[in-house]
Amino acid sequence: MSVTPVPLLSVTEIVKRFAGITALSDVSLRVETGEAVGLIGPNGAGKTTLFNCLLGILRPDGGRVQLDGHDITGWPVYRRARSGFGRTFQRIELFAGMTVVEHFLVAARARRGDGRLWKDVVGLDRPRPQDREEAERTLELLGLTDVANRSVEALSLGRGRLVEVGRALMTEPKLLLLDEPSSGLDRSETAELTETLEVVRRERGTAILLVEHDVEMVQRFATRLYVLDFGTLIAEGPTRSVMSDPAVRRAYLGESGEGEPGVGEAV
Repeated sequence: MSVTPVPLLSVTEIVKRFAGITALSDVSLRVETGEAVGLIGPNGAGKTTLFNCLLGILRPDGGRVQLDGHDITGWPVYRRARSGFGRTFQRIELFAGMTVVEHFLVAARARRGDGRLWKDVVGLDRPRPQDREEAERTLELLGLTDVANRSVEALSLGRGRLVEVGRALMTEPKLLLLDEPSSGLDRSETAELTETLEVVRRERGTAILLVEHDVEMVQRFATRLYVLDFGTLIAEGPTRSVMSDPAVRRAYLGESGEGEPGVGEAV
């Protein structure tokens, strides 16, 4: 008798309400190990709210979140992070005055949960050799070796985004949640970021759940899509078929549903 593999992430009928308003209504999705999945929809559709429910920042009013078959619905943020969640933010969140490699080493310490963060920030704690080795591998993977000792304030926005990705990777995530990583990037920087994320997924086996408004990036990177509209899933499936769905085009692109989305068209 064959056994059905357990998805890396399984989200079942998540409900979230704010002051009587339903922000998420019975939302279910799954992400397999090493898979690239997109979560799209118009502004206010509930995408970030769902991310926050997955991470434990918000407690859902109904439904269940499972990671590797374990029910983590009631787990706090730090426990989820140490069990396999990594995240980047729509607005870049880096520590002023710290170098690229220092960001990575602080993330390694946070992953282990030993020592004190303030000692890392002011340089009073010495990183372990294995942390430095992992930081060097991550710098090389992301093409950041040449700026390892540069303050993050001196970096371009595109490289700053890569620092955020690298910091998340230093926590050894099974699943990386990316909240509009192309925000503020030009087309060239977005293309470079997309290629780098594909390398990360392929070489490290890290699954990625991507919230993104750039249609070209979504089409190039994600193999499957989920579409939210007013807190409800209106479509799911392979990227190409979902993007050609008339209901998706009406909700997401504001079109009549005829024709294909333009390459590079932002929504």
